[in-house]
Amino acid sequence: MGTIDSLPPLRQVIADHQLSAKKSLGQNFLLDLNLTAKIARQAGDLAGCDVLEIGPGPGGLTRGLLAEGARRVLAIEKDARCLPALAEIAQAYPDRLEVINGDALEVDPLDHLTPPIRIAANLPYNVGTELLVRWLTPPQWPPFWDSLTLMFQKEVAERVVAKPGAKQYGRLAILSQWRADARIAMTLPPEAFTPPPKIHSAVVHLTALPEPRYPADPKILSRIVAAGFNQRRKMLRASLKGQAPDIEDRLIAAGIQPTDRAETVHLEQWCALARGLET
Repeated sequence: MGTIDSLPPLRQVIADHQLSAKKSLGQNFLLDLNLTAKIARQAGDLAGCDVLEIGPGPGGLTRGLLAEGARRVLAIEKDARCLPALAEIAQAYPDRLEVINGDALEVDPLDHLTPPIRIAANLPYNVGTELLVRWLTPPQWPPFWDSLTLMFQKEVAERVVAKPGAKQYGRLAILSQWRADARIAMTLPPEAFTPPPKIHSAVVHLTALPEPRYPADPKILSRIVAAGFNQRRKMLRASLKGQAPDIEDRLIAAGIQPTDRAETVHLEQWCALARGLET
């Protein structure tokens, strides 16, 4: 297993620092530095960019991001056991890596980052979806980030890019595709990780749009999409009946049949319905 810098191979780093992956933290480590470098390249040209990384673990992707030319990397790591290994990376890349020992759901990274900002992470499985939803639903748009390059369970990645009619199509697809271009950049088998998870993984790349694809109030859109998909087997006239007394008329005005189900409705139609419910 080769190295991409002067630092030792990751397997040795893990052995030296006794970093066995913790299931409670959703950890699955990528040890192939050629693979972590390939993931880093999915984030595009990093020269002149600050990169936010969540859950770096022993630092495989961190090393890839720095080697690919990131101006600075801010790594937020909850597991204090990983800090000595990350400190070694910081020494190898002076003034380019800052590590915060904390919970990514609680830490505000913006005081530590300078635009343009990209986010790249092999996200811990137990917080990945929640972080993605937060990044897609900030109070103001455009967001602080230009792009997201994120590792998920393949099932979650497919929900991000799903189209109407697919069984994976739901709230996550609407949130992602309303404000970003989303694609699956690469897939990884279980054996790429230590320990191997039971499922395949995939890297999703999302590029923020300057403004949402179609106009809509984000709170209304989020509310009706949640209501529709929470009862996805019901016709929309039933699942959305609490949204307005004349919901059938408003559905028709948005180009949606009252007998349609949520999984068949296109993003543009959801946005039209949200606009129709503003008054």
